[in-house]
Amino acid sequence: MVYNETVKAVFKSRPNRFIANVILNGKDETVHVKNTGRCKELLLEGATVILEKSNNPNRKTAYSLIAVYKGDNIVNMDSQAPNEIFADAISSGKIEEIGEVDFVKREVKYKNSRFDIYYEKNGKKGFVEVKGVTLEENGLAKFPDAPTERGTKHILELMEAKKEGYETSIAFVVQMKGVKSFTPHKERDKKFYDALYKAYNEGVNILLYDCNVSENSIDIDKKYMAVLYFNILKNIL
Repeated sequence: MVYNETVKAVFKSRPNRFIANVILNGKDETVHVKNTGRCKELLLEGATVILEKSNNPNRKTAYSLIAVYKGDNIVNMDSQAPNEIFADAISSGKIEEIGEVDFVKREVKYKNSRFDIYYEKNGKKGFVEVKGVTLEENGLAKFPDAPTERGTKHILELMEAKKEGYETSIAFVVQMKGVKSFTPHKERDKKFYDALYKAYNEGVNILLYDCNVSENSIDIDKKYMAVLYFNILKNIL
């Protein structure tokens, strides 16, 4: 996935979930934030951020904040990117756990949910729910960074789809390089943690991939073999 026109800026503040104040070319600028998560450990005053210029002249904000430097590492913060790049990776046969497919469609309704990806292959049908991961602490990637009732609901309905014969997967897309391990964030959302534990035991696939990230692109990169220790429910990369 390649962004059109990007530029560096300096982060100042975030008045609400949707906008941020930055310094761009020495001037104050209000920009759209393409991630409604907390991201407090990333959006620190003085941090270098990456903006994408909008091609819509009628938009209120001329730029969107899509990434941030954390030390020397770039963390993509575009919440729409994981779904797009994972769907593209499935279409190209890059996701080994799924393999070659005949058909891929995004945002497909199932009962009371709308799953991120639907695919068909060799007479089989499958759903994938994608979760973008931006929270990292001391090499440990975590999800979620805030309670997510919607995420828990999706997991429960994936289990229902599994019972009806669909292939089902939850894909955690780590929007950076350099993490050493991953865990669902029990302290932030125990209901999500418990639902994921139950889903794994009922045969829902848990997929984990990191990304190559630059100032103007993000793509699925490395598959991690998930070895799950359910006393702490940690995936060791």
